[in-house]
This record gives sequence, structure tokens and C-alpha cells, in this order.
Amino acid sequence: MENESGDDVSSPAGPVLAGLPMFNEEETIGTVVSMTLPYVDGVVCVDDGSSDDSAHVASIAGATVHHHRVNRGYGGAMKTLFRLARKQNAKALIILDSDGQHDPKDIPKLLEPIHRGESDIVIGSRFIGEVRSEEMPIYRKLGIKVISAASNLSSDLDVADTQSGFRAFGPRAIDRLRFDKEGMELSLEILDDAREKGLVVEEVSTVVRYDVPKGSRFTAISHGFVVLSYALMTLSQKKPLLVFGLPGLGFLTAAVALGMRTVSDIADFTPLQFTPGLTAVWIGVFGIALMFTGLVLQGARGLIHRLIVREFGIE
Repeated sequence: MENESGDDVSSPAGPVLAGLPMFNEEETIGTVVSMTLPYVDGVVCVDDGSSDDSAHVASIAGATVHHHRVNRGYGGAMKTLFRLARKQNAKALIILDSDGQHDPKDIPKLLEPIHRGESDIVIGSRFIGEVRSEEMPIYRKLGIKVISAASNLSSDLDVADTQSGFRAFGPRAIDRLRFDKEGMELSLEILDDAREKGLVVEEVSTVVRYDVPKGSRFTAISHGFVVLSYALMTLSQKKPLLVFGLPGLGFLTAAVALGMRTVSDIADFTPLQFTPGLTAVWIGVFGIALMFTGLVLQGARGLIHRLIVREFGIE
């Protein structure tokens, strides 16, 4: 197994690391570190600008702590964890939440496909196999389903739980993955990059707890909107005909139906009959504009792809 520079990364001599993004988690981080240590060679916590004693508690519990002076977000913490994993030539990197939401006992289950060489990324999913996650709020389940559907249309990976923060990364993924986002959108950006680089993604069932503090419902919903916006933006870039052309066809169909109804009522002409007719025209123009946009963007995407293949030989 080789990286993009041709270096062999199939059997790294480094450790299996657990990475924990951490922000004001002093009440739970000690327990999570202690429960995680038996399943890995080391635990690395990234203190993302905490204002409490999270870093001190994690260090006492046995973790190596790296500090961000300011809060950079989940994506920022992940960048640091991947950089440290590459520096140590890690054979695997496990990411889990520092609030106790994930069960460290499931770590061997996530590592197994990587150790067998079958997968590069393994996601602990709440929606496959035996459902053991307790009392998931309805709004959260619905939001994850919508985001996952939009993401899967873009990446074609068919991942049931794109928002799971419980993930294992093998040596190819650690070496090849690159990402830019510093917020929660990173969960989708990683999947997009994995698809582009031919990495194998797998899901296994896992336990998730919802009786731990996860911030306000408003924060969860706002994060959901940010991630969904990223998913829709990515989808519009990769499949513009689906995002623009299909709704455009719908608007055009509605305009035709409304126009035909107006024509059928022309015998009972009154000045007010112009209102639905004008509405039909505006809807039709909008629909045609959307369809045209989709066609142009799809054509441009195809042209760019052919140029890349011709110049660089990259499919």
C-alpha cells in the first residue's frame, strides 16, 4: 500500500491512537480517557481553547494534551489530531467525543476492519445492525437522516450515519485525507475527500448515549443547518442537474398547468384573469432559468473533468 508520493504505508510501526477533541469537558474527560486507554496505545486530547480544567484533568488521567490558544472548532481539532497521527506514523487513529457519548468498548469493533485491511475508514453508526443507542431525540434523528441523504447523493458512498463522531482511520486515510473546514461540516468533507481518493468506508453498529450534556437544543439545530448547507452546496457543485434542473422542471410543469387553466377560463374573461396568467409566466421563466443553470453547470463540470483527465490522467 503506497501513499501519493509512492512511500509504503501499509505496515506503519507507530501506535494506535485515540484522539479526543476537547472543549470545556472537565466533568467527563477523565473518565473517557481512563476507559479508552485499555484499547489503544495512547490517548491524545486537543484542548480547543477551554476555559476550565479540562486539560489538567485529561493529563492526570493519562492523556497527552495539545493546546489551541483559541477555540478553532471541531475541524480545527481534527486537523491537529491528524497532523500528530502522521508525525507518529500511527497505524490507526480513533476519534471519539470527550463527553462520554461514545462507548470505548466498541473501539476494537471499529479497528477490526482496518487491521484486516478491508477498510480505510470505519464509522460507528447509530442506524445499522442492532440499534442500541438510547432515546435519540426525534429532531436529531430527522436532521441526521436529511443530512445523510444529501451527502450520499453527492458522494455516492451510501453512509447511513454521516454525522457520527465515532470513527476509525487506517494508515491510508491518515496519510491521504486533507480537509479545510474547521466546523462541524468537516464530518461531510472527510467523506467527500475519501470518495475522491478511493478510500474504502465501512460502518459498524455502535452505542451512543444521550443522557450526557451536549449543549442546548438550539446549538444542535444551528450546527445541523450549517452542515446541511454544506451538504447542499457540495451537491449543487457535483450534481447541478439534480439540484437546479429537477426543481426547474417542476416549476415549468406548474407554470404550464396554471397557464392551461387560465386559457380554459378565458371565456369568462375579466380583468382579474390576467393575474394567474402572469403568475404562470413568472413561474415558467424561473423554471426555465433553473433548468438552464443546471445544464450550463453540468456542461462546465464535464468539460473541466475532461481537461483534468487529459492533462493529468486523473479520473
